[in-house]
Amino acid sequence: MIRLENLTKLYRLKGRRTLVADRISAEFPTGASVALLGRNGAGKSTLLRMIAGTVSPSSGRVLSDGTISWPVGFSGSFHPELTGAQNVRFVARIYGVDTDELIDYVADFAELGQHYHQPFGSYSSGMRSRLAMGTSMGIHFDTYLVDEVTSVGDANFRAKSQRVFAERMARSSAIVVSHSMPMIRNMCTMGAVLHQGRLTLHQNLDEAIAMHEEILRVPPNSTEE
Repeated sequence: MIRLENLTKLYRLKGRRTLVADRISAEFPTGASVALLGRNGAGKSTLLRMIAGTVSPSSGRVLSDGTISWPVGFSGSFHPELTGAQNVRFVARIYGVDTDELIDYVADFAELGQHYHQPFGSYSSGMRSRLAMGTSMGIHFDTYLVDEVTSVGDANFRAKSQRVFAERMARSSAIVVSHSMPMIRNMCTMGAVLHQGRLTLHQNLDEAIAMHEEILRVPPNSTEE
């Protein structure tokens, strides 16, 4: 279970005020896979990072009775001067998992070959995502946060990523951001729509998708009732 209590996030940049989360209170139940929907720029990735604890809210809090992943595939915390394998070793120590086991798992999953032992800073964006995805999938979490990651790589790698993720979901919860409706329908059991700082949770996934599609039909700068 993940509970958001009056979660608020306000950015101020060059005099412009952007409210990403406006006193959001919601509960993501244990065992559910929730599609997080919203326009581009609505703040979905920021909300995921607040849930993960990597971005601090302006006010409010996130409560959970289980472990929560960082956004799956997010590579922003890897050190550019360390090799891929060294970064994985560091992550393993932080999360208290078997170091050698995780290094071997990621080597097999990410398929980076000799690049696995080269500096992370030399990686292409695709290679970084492969390493991050493999590291995420190699550690068990009660809830996985997913931000478009299964769209990375070629068809074979995408298929493998989706298969492994489905295996994880057999015993974990998830909050999933994706622009692929087929993927959303395949992976998720309920939905939540983030719009103008407010989050609307739907037990019925089709209702969430319908609300999302209705929002997309309205031009972003229009006055909405």
